[in-house]
Amino acid sequence: MQVMQSRVVPLEEGKDPGVTTSRTSPTKALPIRLLQLFVLFLAFCITFSVISIYTIRHFGISNVMTSVTSSIQPCFEEPTGLDRWIKPPSNLMHTMNDKELLWRASLTPRRKDYPFERVPKIALMFLTKGQLPLAPIWERFLKGHQGLYSIYVHSLPSFQPHFPPSSVFHKRHIPSQVAEWGRMSMCDAERRLLANALLDISNERFILLSESCIPLYNFTVVYEYMRKSKYSYMGAFDDHGPFGRGRYNHNMAPQVNITQWRKGSQWFEVNRKLAITIVEDTKFYPKFEEFCRPACYVDEHYFPTMLTIQAGSMLANRSITWVDWSRGGPHPATFGRGDITEDFMKRMLESHRCTYNNQNSTMCFLFARKFAPSAMEPLLHLAPKFLGF
Repeated sequence: MQVMQSRVVPLEEGKDPGVTTSRTSPTKALPIRLLQLFVLFLAFCITFSVISIYTIRHFGISNVMTSVTSSIQPCFEEPTGLDRWIKPPSNLMHTMNDKELLWRASLTPRRKDYPFERVPKIALMFLTKGQLPLAPIWERFLKGHQGLYSIYVHSLPSFQPHFPPSSVFHKRHIPSQVAEWGRMSMCDAERRLLANALLDISNERFILLSESCIPLYNFTVVYEYMRKSKYSYMGAFDDHGPFGRGRYNHNMAPQVNITQWRKGSQWFEVNRKLAITIVEDTKFYPKFEEFCRPACYVDEHYFPTMLTIQAGSMLANRSITWVDWSRGGPHPATFGRGDITEDFMKRMLESHRCTYNNQNSTMCFLFARKFAPSAMEPLLHLAPKFLGF
């Protein structure tokens, strides 16, 4: 009985000796698994450390960092606000060809009101061969009037400008091509200047100047004169002589008839609307390019004729750049140091008659040419007394 009881007790308590000897305890298995994971992790860390030390010793830490950082690319978000459309180009030396440039410049908003405070500017466009010897005069003329003007310079492609950062001409050269006097390449250069200036939506008046030009009044007078003008200033005369209608080629019809043929000075001033008309033209350009060649000087006929046909009522039919033809020859007189006297300044500024906004006026010219580099010193000396700057 005692033997039987000893066998029953384990069964009653649920402790089967056979079963307990064949089962592993969970409390013993858990530490073993943790130990295995720890060993694997330790082996991985040692391996990574060895590889890192070997790489740094053989390739240098700067190379390692460069390979990591070079794969990180900055993210630039394209501006989507109004500034994208109204800010002028930060760099005038773009990569557009003429066809692309003229197309881009001909884009214009249809609405007349602006959704921002637009301050009209005048665009001073210098068509030169290279140097601007009279630049100090222009520097003085423009001083203190930032935000009311823009400058664009078209020179020979081979010319390398060296204006200091403080100069108003610093980085104001545009992509250029060779321009030959009397040929279509000259008009191409003028259209190139207009097109680049049109990329600044605040430019409202556009003046073509040469390296031999000077202003005849202070900036405020010039600015207000153009801002308030109802007309653009381009000569467009019907010259019946050999140097007018005598240059007309009948192959230009029907786009241009001889009664529409005009002649005018190369140096002009136009408002924004007419500037766009010039750069967007594809109707008259081919005719003038093919049929107006020396002795037909296209820079004297293309713009005056085209604008007379397209927008004749907007032209004042006169230039605002004074020149002296009294010495004769194919070019106006050039004035040097010995010519610049007080009597000369009075003659240049006085005794003029014209109309301004359909009213009689004695202020007919805002600029003058041609002045040699030697004229700069006496001009700077007399400018405060006669020119107001």
